[in-house]
Amino acid sequence: MNGYPLAIATTNHIEPAPRRIRALLAGEVVLDSTRALYVWEGPHYPQYYIPAADVRADLLVAEGRTQQSSRGVVGVHGLRVGEVHRPSAAKLLATSPIERLGGTFRFDWAALDAWYEEDEQVFVHPRDPYVRVDALRSTRTVKVELEGLVLAQTSSPIMVFETGLPTRYYINRTEVAFDQLVPTDTVTECPYKGRTTGYWSVRVGNTVHPDVAWSYGFPTRQLLPIAGLIAFYNERVDTFVDGEQIDRPTTHFSPPAD
Repeated sequence: MNGYPLAIATTNHIEPAPRRIRALLAGEVVLDSTRALYVWEGPHYPQYYIPAADVRADLLVAEGRTQQSSRGVVGVHGLRVGEVHRPSAAKLLATSPIERLGGTFRFDWAALDAWYEEDEQVFVHPRDPYVRVDALRSTRTVKVELEGLVLAQTSSPIMVFETGLPTRYYINRTEVAFDQLVPTDTVTECPYKGRTTGYWSVRVGNTVHPDVAWSYGFPTRQLLPIAGLIAFYNERVDTFVDGEQIDRPTTHFSPPAD
């Protein structure tokens, strides 16, 4: 059993999205909707389904083929803006056995250059309305080790509690053993925290453990307390909280097939 709360939405759960949703490709607005739907294709996070009337039809390229999904038969479309072509970027559910989904498009998130909820950019996938992410100050002691090597130790962590993920411990840079860390070029993005500005591997003897730690230099407003601090993957290191070692969590999951 995991020691943290899991997301509770079920596959094909649908809710209205009360936010203005926009997405851009090559500087052009491809979709602009205040009527989007959250649709959970799997239990971990939703996707946006956009009414066809809120999509730029002149940018769509019908590919003349269909695919079967658990929500109905979809017609596959590409996107073209000038010289930029993104094949198989959109799927139209002309009809669906699921109420409210007929006549909506589901876009491949990565096929668009940028997505916005109202006027704030969102990364990776829509923010789940059932997910909380809280960054709380703490005076609990946290120590991070790898193969007996102490990487960080603090009595003033920022603890980030995110639904569906283990607690993350963000630590002041002055309390991190940077002489054991090796910077990498890795960049990741999070719908709730933004885009990372630093990643580090750990060298222990002749072994390099890749991408063990990260930092957000400019996180979203809601996560400003973690700006510039360093966190370590609990899954890859030994973490001690108030002297007690916590279990290494398992957080990996496969994305939905359709």
